[in-house]
Amino acid sequence: MSKNFELMQEALKEALKETPPGPESSKVVVFGAEQDRSDDRGSSDFDAVAQQECFKLVQRLFLGQQANGVRAIVFAGVDRGDGCSRICVEVARALAANTSGSVCLVDANLRTPSLPGFLGVPEGEGLANSLLGEGGIRSFAKQLKASNLWLLSSGTLSSEPSSILSSDRLKLRLQELRKEFNYILIDAPALNLYPDAIALGGIADGVVVVLQADSTRRESALKGLQSLRDAHIEVLGAVLNRRTFPIPDFVYRRL
Repeated sequence: MSKNFELMQEALKEALKETPPGPESSKVVVFGAEQDRSDDRGSSDFDAVAQQECFKLVQRLFLGQQANGVRAIVFAGVDRGDGCSRICVEVARALAANTSGSVCLVDANLRTPSLPGFLGVPEGEGLANSLLGEGGIRSFAKQLKASNLWLLSSGTLSSEPSSILSSDRLKLRLQELRKEFNYILIDAPALNLYPDAIALGGIADGVVVVLQADSTRRESALKGLQSLRDAHIEVLGAVLNRRTFPIPDFVYRRL
């Protein structure tokens, strides 16, 4: 087993203040490596194990007894290229498939938006337009193939992203999203690059942090988690993405 992976896993559990054992209580989720056959914007499908982990994450975050009414969650990588956007999309798909409620994906990565590419839809107007213009928030979102899954893309940006994501207007728009949709999943830029995830996490129900297994440095991960803690933002979970070799059963039993 990779020593770096072991250290990262234990560091995350310590940082998230995990003590109880068992698969239902852990906040740390490990994704397999099959989805790594393309880059973060690629079109390859998750393998069966990763899809199962998405479903487990949905249960823990939204549908299980420990969800505590969580409805709006920010997904943020520690560094660029951690696979956060892809995981956000797949978790949204899993949630939409296992609930009758409406699910809205929000592309708040205004610098390098990618969710429309994953979902095969045009960019069009979206979040940035809603923050700078008028009209109901649902008018800026797109329903995907007559399903209960919607997309609020990043939209057309005409100002500095951090300034509009830290505005009072964003809080009002999120309140609208809560009224219009049952669940909101927000894809944010990397924690250690921009302040956007902090601004978004402060008005959502919490943040799920995404790291690339055997690549993200332990110090970098702890720095990102500390920035959330300093801002008094709840970390709802952490995903170790792109595991590059099999994980023994006894490790899964500990997660």
